[in-house]
This record gives sequence, C-alpha cells and structure tokens, in this order.
Amino acid sequence: MKPALIIPDYSSFLSEVKGRIQSARLSAGRAVNRELVMLYWDIGQGIVEKQAVAGWGEGVVERLAADLRAEFPDMRGFSANSVWLMRQFYAEHSTPAFLEQAAQELKRQPGKPFLEQLVQEREGKTVGRILEQPVPEILAQAVRELAVQVPWGHHIELLKKVKDPAARLYYLKATAQFGWSRAVLLNQIKAQAYERAKAEKKTHNFAGALPEHFAEQAEEMLKSRYNLEFLGIARPMKERELEERLIGRLQQFILELGYGFCFVGRQYRLALGQKEYFVDLLFYHRFLKALVAFDLKVVAFEPEFAGKMDFYLNLLNEKERAPDDRPSIGIILCAEKDDVEVEFALKSKGNPIGVAEYQMQSKLPAEFKGKLPTAKQLADVVREILPEKRKS
Repeated sequence: MKPALIIPDYSSFLSEVKGRIQSARLSAGRAVNRELVMLYWDIGQGIVEKQAVAGWGEGVVERLAADLRAEFPDMRGFSANSVWLMRQFYAEHSTPAFLEQAAQELKRQPGKPFLEQLVQEREGKTVGRILEQPVPEILAQAVRELAVQVPWGHHIELLKKVKDPAARLYYLKATAQFGWSRAVLLNQIKAQAYERAKAEKKTHNFAGALPEHFAEQAEEMLKSRYNLEFLGIARPMKERELEERLIGRLQQFILELGYGFCFVGRQYRLALGQKEYFVDLLFYHRFLKALVAFDLKVVAFEPEFAGKMDFYLNLLNEKERAPDDRPSIGIILCAEKDDVEVEFALKSKGNPIGVAEYQMQSKLPAEFKGKLPTAKQLADVVREILPEKRKS
C-alpha cells in the first residue's frame, strides 16, 4: 500500500469542499421540499375551490387519487389518504380563524420574514397601512410562504396533533426559523411548548442588550421554564450533581433546550490574569450564531447571580467569541425566580441575560387540578400572615 501523498493545505481544502457539498445538499433538499409542499397546497386548494363552486362531492378525492397514481406510477404520495391530507392542509390554513391569527401575528411583529410577501404585494404602501385592513388573499399568500418552509412530514404531524390556530402558527414559525427535525417538533408538542410560552412570562434584558432583530430571535430561543422531569429526581441536590445528571442525559436536555444547540463543554475554563473561572455548561447556537452559557442554581434566583453571569459573558466575548459570532448570551437556570427581582437585577447589565426556572416533577394529576393552591397563592397567603404575626 502506497503511503498517502503529503499535499500542502490539502486538509483545509478538503474540509471546505465537504462543507460546500453539505451546504449544496441542504439547499437542494430545501428547494425540493418547497416545491413539494407548494404542489400539495395547490392540489388541496383546487379541490376545496371546486367543491365550493362546482359542487363536487367527497368522492372526487378518491377518484383524483386513483387517476394520479395511474398517471404517475413512479411517484409516491398520491394515496387517497395523502390527497385528503392535501385538502385538509389547505383548508385548515385558510380558515378565517387561522388567517385572523396570522394577521394578529403580523401586527405584533412587523418586519419579520413572515411579512415580506405581504409587503411586496402592496408596493408603495407602508407596513402599518397594509396591516390596518389585511387583505385575505395577501394573508393567505403570507401563510403559504411560511408553510413551504416546513417539511411535509412536519405538516402531517401538526394536522394530526395541533388544532388550535395560534398553537399551529407558533410551531410552524419555530420549525421554519430553527429548523426543527420532526423528532424535535414532536417533543415540543408533547412538552406543550406553546402553552408554556403563552402562560409563563420570560424574564431577560435582550431588548436593551441586543439589536432588535437578534433580540427577537434570542427571546424565541429562551423558555421561561425548562422541564427536567427526564432526570428522574424528586429530592434536593447540589449544583454539581444537577450538572452531572444533565450531562448524563445530554440528548434529552438538548431536546428540551430546542433545536440548534451544540454542546461545547462543562465547567468551561476561562482565564483572566492569574485567576481562572468556570462556566457550568457552554453551548453554541447554530442559528443565532452565538455562544450560550448556562449557570445552574439549585436555589431561588439572587441578584448577584446576574453580576456573575455578566462577568462570564465579558470573558467569553473577549476570549472565545469568533469574529463573525454574535454577542454571547447567558441563561441562569434556577429553582425559582421572582420576575420583579430579576427585572431590577438585569437593568444595569450590558450583556444579554435570561433567567429561567426548571421543573423536576410532573404536574398534578387531572383530578387534583384546581383543587390545590398554586405556589403564587401560597406565597400571597404567607405575605399576609407574616405582618399579622409581627403585630401580635
């Protein structure tokens, strides 16, 4: 066997070529998916419109499926069930309820890619004027543009499992933006990511510490509460033990964090002069293009935690951040937090920091829901009792 030739700079050249091939394959896959989803949308739209205008009955779906299979025997995806899904796909994303939800979303977040199609169709008018009276046809085009960014297999799962228009829109946007795989999407639905995002306030200083568009992306990446039930822990523990458990279940932890997180290291060393400091868990987010540092706390949030994280982020930006990376982000993961206290603690911090709680145990069984007081209700009672005791 001949020894391999030594060619200067070959390794770096090979890496560049491999990266380019992977990028081309990804782009080609996205283009194919876009055309496929667009085709299914158009077929579904045609069926719905013909049934409404020409009075076609439900039997047309079965006949169309059979004729398409006969005409294109080498193509998959034209079973009667698949054609029914195409009809459902268009119909459910064109209902007044879904379009109304889309209009509300556009009004809340003008300037995002979801709005670009709508703006182009109303050339010469401001975004505000467009959204005062959204045109159904243009809203439908904006929804279609969002839908074609999501793989068909994901749409099938959403059609089966998510009926609420607001929840459907939430998962569509998140999948399009963060590139969730089907497994990640299913995990997020199972974990009730939308319900949690809606019910629980996120606490951070991203709006003041980051450019507007990046702040919105970082806010979507952060959760107000992380579900760590998969650790199987129901007792108090030390921070190092929590860290070790998370590393032992790293795959489940990354699924809970959301798609795009890449693990860099635990107890990540940062040196400054003669001293060294350690970040509990360090990740890199592929889509935000930023380092994300986690500080684990097994106690309630304290204001000094924010100062420590701010210091770590200064070091990360100075010593670890690549030239084309965005500013590093810090997440303090603690047992509980007071939103007002967090807000005041983060006011003076120049680096982007979020504070989130973690949940170790399952929620109450259905039969106990509403019958026991919440943590907030208990805290309110304690606050009322303590002054009375002091008086007596």
